[in-house]
Amino acid sequence: MKKFTVLSVAFLFVCFAASSLSAQTLKELKLSAIPDENPQEMLRIYSPFADYLSKEIGIPVKFTPVVDYAATVEGLAANRLDMVWYGGLTSVQAAKQAKGARRIIMRKEDAEFKSHFITTKETGVKALKDLKGKTFSFGSVSSTSGHLMPRYFLVKNGINPEKDFSKFSFSGAHDATAAWVESGRVDAGALNFLVWDKLVETKKVDTSKVSIFWTTPAYVDYVWTVRGGVDRVTVDKITKAFLKLDYNNPEHKKLLDLHRTKGYIVAKDEDWKGIEEAAIAAGLLKLN
Repeated sequence: MKKFTVLSVAFLFVCFAASSLSAQTLKELKLSAIPDENPQEMLRIYSPFADYLSKEIGIPVKFTPVVDYAATVEGLAANRLDMVWYGGLTSVQAAKQAKGARRIIMRKEDAEFKSHFITTKETGVKALKDLKGKTFSFGSVSSTSGHLMPRYFLVKNGINPEKDFSKFSFSGAHDATAAWVESGRVDAGALNFLVWDKLVETKKVDTSKVSIFWTTPAYVDYVWTVRGGVDRVTVDKITKAFLKLDYNNPEHKKLLDLHRTKGYIVAKDEDWKGIEEAAIAAGLLKLN
């Protein structure tokens, strides 16, 4: 009986070890990102990151585009995606829906992120109070910098989108919001400051027509998040790969410029508490 017990324990130990090893060993890392710009731009930005990480962590990394913000959260929760570049709101949603998901790395710029409010001269909008009775565009409904935080600061400044705008809509992406404002489809809109800077730099927005009339206070935003099943060794390799990127290295600079950053820092989950509270207040996140 004693011999049988020892053998049983040994068998269970071997099974547990094999199961743990199987669960923790990734053959491929499936990478994705919230689609906050057009599909071609998303591929241009993230495919090089997949190639870089493949070399750094020693397994193939594949960039998997998704159709909308919700698909990234659902993909991580269902283990169809292993690592996602989220905005603040979607990272909070993922933390709620994907058990064990954790934020690991963020751009330095995301520690103090901002949203710009833009308009054209013809609208006469010069301050937030002038938005009353106007048409307005947010980005995606799930966007932190294109919807959640602009809405949060509008309400704090006495503007209720449902009551005070003649109409508001969702363009789906930051660059689309800029295009809607420039074309006159809406009187004003909100988008994240880094996308605005890129649009200006690449001359994809006419600054003789479109200008910033207000900028939000700073808040925390985008972050790389991994699902709970990704093993610690792989997570450590990914973290080190991002932290080693040096803007003074020409090859590294190419990647950093794609992500509009000078470098990365380690993320701390508690920093997104304010985003979570704003999401609950806006009805975009349930308490349970």
